[in-house]
Amino acid sequence: MITLDEQSRIPIYEQIVNEVKRNVVEGFLKPKDQIPSIRELATTLGINPNTVKKSYTALENQNIIQSQSTKGTFISAKIDHILQDTIDKCYNNIETEIETLKNLGISQNEILERIKVGD
Repeated sequence: MITLDEQSRIPIYEQIVNEVKRNVVEGFLKPKDQIPSIRELATTLGINPNTVKKSYTALENQNIIQSQSTKGTFISAKIDHILQDTIDKCYNNIETEIETLKNLGISQNEILERIKVGD
């Protein structure tokens, strides 16, 4: 479910946040799915529980997970915003790359021809 890159410059807690979001976007985690407890995930990943707690707090602040005392932690029922954020980021990346190509002298027609997606 979650893999960490210890060589990355991205902090571990942020990697956990990104991995949970990725799992939601890719459909591996669905609304109301239970996720591991802080202690359980920390043990599995071999990291400090405070790091996982920081990740879970960030995910709760973004309305991606919800903690229910005595029951556990679950993926929020309303996660449409995660998918929309991912789509928006993809479009922003595409727009940036297209602008770079235009600055390199590539015509809009050539760009469109190269990126045509099959029907």
